[in-house]
Amino acid sequence: MRILIAGCGDLGTEAALALAAEGHEVHGLRRDPSVLAGPIHPVAGDLTRDDGLDDLPQDLDAVVHVATADGRDEAAYAAVYRDGLARLLRHVAAPGGGRPRVLFVSSTTVYGDAGGGWVDEDTPLAPSSATGERIAEAERVLLDADVDGVVLRLAGVYGPGRTRQIDQVRAGEAVRPDPPVHGNRIHRDDAARAIRHLLTRDEVEPVYLGVDHAPVPRGEVISWLAAELGLPEPPTGPASTRGGDKRVSNARLVRSGFVFRYPTYREGYRAVLAGEGIRHP
Repeated sequence: MRILIAGCGDLGTEAALALAAEGHEVHGLRRDPSVLAGPIHPVAGDLTRDDGLDDLPQDLDAVVHVATADGRDEAAYAAVYRDGLARLLRHVAAPGGGRPRVLFVSSTTVYGDAGGGWVDEDTPLAPSSATGERIAEAERVLLDADVDGVVLRLAGVYGPGRTRQIDQVRAGEAVRPDPPVHGNRIHRDDAARAIRHLLTRDEVEPVYLGVDHAPVPRGEVISWLAAELGLPEPPTGPASTRGGDKRVSNARLVRSGFVFRYPTYREGYRAVLAGEGIRHP
């Protein structure tokens, strides 16, 4: 397949390398493509404007929008998600051209808060922030377009270079939320593998949720990390509820045949800590 990864940063590059290793022709779009590894064909461009988009490769079989916003404000989210995706679609789905599969990497923030209850692909969207609403708008842009559109809603991505939770525990800054709040997550490598999986399947559903098997209270993860690091259990107290309290189901992704390399935070964080040279009990 001829594939374009639009927004070839950390996650996009991981997916691109896996696809290239399977023999696919993979093009990576980013503002500065000089940093891309050898098997990825570099394409200079900016989704927040038309710079470079006229030079995108033609006759694409698949496109992945995995770009991230430059800031955390509503305007930055609208520019790269809603408007950036619409701009990308205009260039890869021209009238008379092919009908590529276009995968948009979205976020479970489109659900808002569920009071600790379960959500799945059929749960109505109810973003609790303006940035979440812009992501939901981007999903509608894709699913209304004349392409084979697939939305992959990821929860918190962690992994190499994404160690905020570990860093907070190590620095003594972590707090176990009281009252408890559920968290959902996926290892970076599994997120990249899910992208590859959904691009290469013959038949796909319009929406999938990319989370591991363990939607657990955040305090459980924090306590476990402290024990792995040989540190005292962090205190309880008020903590951020950003993202809302919900448990996200991965049943549809699993039914599609996807197998997690890191099925829970335990396997995933142990791999991250091993990469840092941390010994475990």
